[in-house]
Amino acid sequence: MNTPIDVALIGGGIMSATLGTLLKQLEPDWDIRIFERLGESALESSNPWNNAGTGHSALCELNYTPERADGTIDIASAVKVNEQFQVSRQFWSFLVEDGLLPDPQAFINATPHMSFVWGDDNVEYLRKRYEALKDHPLFGGLEFSDDASVIRSWAPVLIPGRKKSQPIAATRIAAGTDVDFGALTNLLTDALVENGAKVDYDSRITAIRKQRDGLWRISYRREIGHTPFEITARFVFVGAGGNALNLLQKARVPEIRGFGGFPVSGEFLRTDNPEIVARHQAKVYGKASVGSPPMSVPHLDTRVVGGTASLMFGPYAGFSPKFLKTGSWFDLFKSIRPHNLVPMIAAGTSNLSLVKYLVGQLVARKSTKFAALQEFFPEADPKDWYRITAGQRVQVIKKDAKKGGVLQFGTEVVAAADGSIAGLLGASPGASTAVPIMLGLVSTCFPDKMDEWRPRILKMVPSFGTELSDDPKKADATMTRTAKALGIPR
Repeated sequence: MNTPIDVALIGGGIMSATLGTLLKQLEPDWDIRIFERLGESALESSNPWNNAGTGHSALCELNYTPERADGTIDIASAVKVNEQFQVSRQFWSFLVEDGLLPDPQAFINATPHMSFVWGDDNVEYLRKRYEALKDHPLFGGLEFSDDASVIRSWAPVLIPGRKKSQPIAATRIAAGTDVDFGALTNLLTDALVENGAKVDYDSRITAIRKQRDGLWRISYRREIGHTPFEITARFVFVGAGGNALNLLQKARVPEIRGFGGFPVSGEFLRTDNPEIVARHQAKVYGKASVGSPPMSVPHLDTRVVGGTASLMFGPYAGFSPKFLKTGSWFDLFKSIRPHNLVPMIAAGTSNLSLVKYLVGQLVARKSTKFAALQEFFPEADPKDWYRITAGQRVQVIKKDAKKGGVLQFGTEVVAAADGSIAGLLGASPGASTAVPIMLGLVSTCFPDKMDEWRPRILKMVPSFGTELSDDPKKADATMTRTAKALGIPR
């Protein structure tokens, strides 16, 4: 058996790249190795065409600001997500200033974020949301309008062809961004390799077992040639997207008991027509239909990939038992265990609206789906758009003392009690909050190191351990500094 490595990162996406980069900054001499089943990094959830390019910061996503029963707007989730995104921006800024990310425009671009609604009730909701957020330190610059001419100046395609009598409203923050997490993942991975890390592509993990000496034995085989290999590692992170559940089950991590996963596939409509793309430079989010899950919030997005802009509209949900876009049709069935069967059944029976939504999406005609785009872009022409299949999302199912099991729309770190192995389950907001998620994982898995590491962490993320919302002057200074470093508007 070879000398144990310090860190094994399973999965070549943004989470592993982020954690590897953090740990390399904290412990430059640690031996870090990434294992990726496919032939390149960032081909699954981190790929921008798989819906990992929105730069979630809650500036426009209405599902983060629900209306309470008394008519007031709850902004807590929006503030939390924005705080998390600011942490990511601080870390990326540090890496740019340190030379590890040489060109921020290779992965982040200025793209206004907008919310757009129609109908009297939705217009009133958006007005109240604007009033609740406009003076918050993290939402400075938020604009509101119910004037069609103003909205047309913000996003020209939203207005022509729309009935003048239809009540509409929009909000906008010009300082929004579009993030290509595929490009960012590759830049971080390249920097890791340049600093001594190793990446094993085309490597499928076949077993993870903890030895009596506390080390983890990882068995894997090459996808080409099927040659088997084994290594041992002191710490293991499972950042394999939807496949993280199965791998943590293989590792027999006690803390994974009771967890299940519900896979949801997705589709988008895309256009690369330069004339149409030039008319719409924004991310525009609407409101999900009554009874629809948060993942169904419709949005018309500018995406910049490889320096070229396209537009995407969706999502249109579907169902596949695969846990990865390139996964197995048996992934869902292989994940079922006696300990998670009850939570999965309970979550299913208590989320019949989600089942109804999925069935409705599956049987919907092409014309019905295109009509959803025309609610945003009335003059959209079907000949300019084509369908693409997005990545798989695996929503977390977990035990619940009262309900038996609940479906969780978010992410969750599952770590062993001794901190020697951890994995990430779930989906949105995902990539945009990779840095705070991984900092939380570091705190959980390496508690004895935190006093030693804290000064270095504070250099990378000056707001670590605090909330920017609590100090408006600090929030403004931080956002101004990171905007300058990343070459984006304040």
